[in-house]
Amino acid sequence: MSALLSYICVQRTFTSAVLLPSGESQFNWQAAVETDAYQGGQSAAVLQDDRFSLDFSMQISDAVQYPFASVALQFNGADGQPEPVDLTRFSEISFSVKCSPANVILFSVLTFEEGVSRRGDYLSYRSPNSYFSCDSQWSQVTLDLTRLETPQWWLEQFNLKLSMTDYELNQVPKLVFGSSYQSPPAVESRVQINGLTLKGRDWFYLYLLAAILVLLWLAVAISLWREHTRALTQSLRLKLQQDRPLVAYQQLSVEPRSDVEKDSIVRYLATEYANSDLNLDAVVQGTGVGRTKINAILKSELGYTFTGYLNKLRLTEAARLLSQGGNSNVSEIAYSVGYKNVSYFNKLFKEEYGCTPKSFKDIYKSSSVDKQ
Repeated sequence: MSALLSYICVQRTFTSAVLLPSGESQFNWQAAVETDAYQGGQSAAVLQDDRFSLDFSMQISDAVQYPFASVALQFNGADGQPEPVDLTRFSEISFSVKCSPANVILFSVLTFEEGVSRRGDYLSYRSPNSYFSCDSQWSQVTLDLTRLETPQWWLEQFNLKLSMTDYELNQVPKLVFGSSYQSPPAVESRVQINGLTLKGRDWFYLYLLAAILVLLWLAVAISLWREHTRALTQSLRLKLQQDRPLVAYQQLSVEPRSDVEKDSIVRYLATEYANSDLNLDAVVQGTGVGRTKINAILKSELGYTFTGYLNKLRLTEAARLLSQGGNSNVSEIAYSVGYKNVSYFNKLFKEEYGCTPKSFKDIYKSSSVDKQ
């Protein structure tokens, strides 16, 4: 799920749309030559290819004050008529370019300005632009569509403040590549543009992805923790159930053993295990059975050494007390089953049950709450 969400969000974050070659374009457009002829100028432009590349030549004449020649990519609707497109999801335009001779080319985006622009009158459209250099070697160019500069003459023409430089890319009728005031005059210049692509980055989807992944994996972690706690609780309950025959309060109710010495040892330990001073000598004195015999009986009967069996009794009783809840803390329970050193008790308990006494108590407490 994380991989699928990541793929979808990354795809939406980093968007692109090919304009050239035209056969791969997501937009319907056609190239058109534009010059200063409407002003009485004599500049010229000739389009040689607009299918695989934007290949055109131009020659600038100084017959007018502001000569220019350009090729525009005009967007059309499904019916082939001019129709502006929404480019707000794109922030860059990139392409490869080669010029002969070296040139400085103008790139401009026409945008519709509410309250100023008139439909179809492109001179009334805002034309934020930028410039790039090119020469006889192919070079890669990337322009920021969000940081183009609005010409001062356009702002003055419509009595707008020079600070009103913001524009929207939601209604773009055309993109323009053309001459600049630094283009070589009276010389035929050739411009070739390949791989024209619009690119965009919408960081909202990455932020959304981060939030979803955090929530998703938090839910997984909580689920795994609950499953782990449930499994641990069941394991501890089973272990406690298996150990109960060793607990003092049950040992006193078992049927008498046929072997008097065995019965005497087990009963003595079942009643005296809480004595913190209990040792092998005390058992010898209390039962009348020799040290070697005690160890032999415990080993053959229960599979424990004296110390191992005593710890087993104490830890099992401690686990029973912890599972019952109550107000007793870990230290009080440790003392009640015969341990003077709480740290030592914690170490033995964790080795036996796989968790600390406090965790053991909390697990039982939470499982009891869940059942309620």
